[in-house]
Amino acid sequence: MNLTLKVWRQESPNDKGNIETYEAKDIPAEASFLEMLDIVNEEIIVAGGDPIHFDHDCREGICGACSLTINGVPHSKENGITTCQVHMRKFRDGDTIWIEPFRARAFPIVKDLVTDRASFDRIIASGGYISVRTGSAVDANSLPVNFEDASESFNAAACIGCGACVAACKNASAMLFVGAKAAHLNLLPQGEPEKDKRVLGMVRQMDAEGFGNCTNQYECEAVCPKEISTDVIAKLNRDYATAATREAVE
Repeated sequence: MNLTLKVWRQESPNDKGNIETYEAKDIPAEASFLEMLDIVNEEIIVAGGDPIHFDHDCREGICGACSLTINGVPHSKENGITTCQVHMRKFRDGDTIWIEPFRARAFPIVKDLVTDRASFDRIIASGGYISVRTGSAVDANSLPVNFEDASESFNAAACIGCGACVAACKNASAMLFVGAKAAHLNLLPQGEPEKDKRVLGMVRQMDAEGFGNCTNQYECEAVCPKEISTDVIAKLNRDYATAATREAVE
């Protein structure tokens, strides 16, 4: 396959940045999108140029590092997969592909397609954990958990924190991410003692990071590689309202 790539290049966070054109020649149809970029980078390096910088790690759809917008859609138009799981057979020979970073004020560009998503880490640090002592490991069935709650918690825990939801949202909202991270703990007995503290801390940190508000357009759900439902946002809103009310009363 022979393709034309329109790639965002930006030398540093303070650089203006621009789109540059590259020819991707003789790309195997079975190659992944990131493998295609590897091939192009090898040619750039041989020619003495600066390779295209992009985030990657596991390349198995688990880590959430591969934060690319492909033809205007985070992770591409394919549903339920990350960038590293996109294969070149999904494109046609001769296609022009536009490749840009995830864009959000809370995700500043470091270089080229690499963004700083440490804001997500700070949200987790503000409450996305269980700190109360739960004791030694117990038998699996000794602590009853409602099946529906367990299933919803498991589904929410699938979030890999890639940031596609933020990149797709016109308001750069992180509500799907925060909702998922809060729900997978709040739905379990172990997370109940710190539920109010967790929700208040995470939502307020999210606002402090500069993420926008959710206006229920559902772009986040559409691009989520783990297909997490916006139901977690509704739950987050309910939990936050309850926690804020209790805090005001106290």
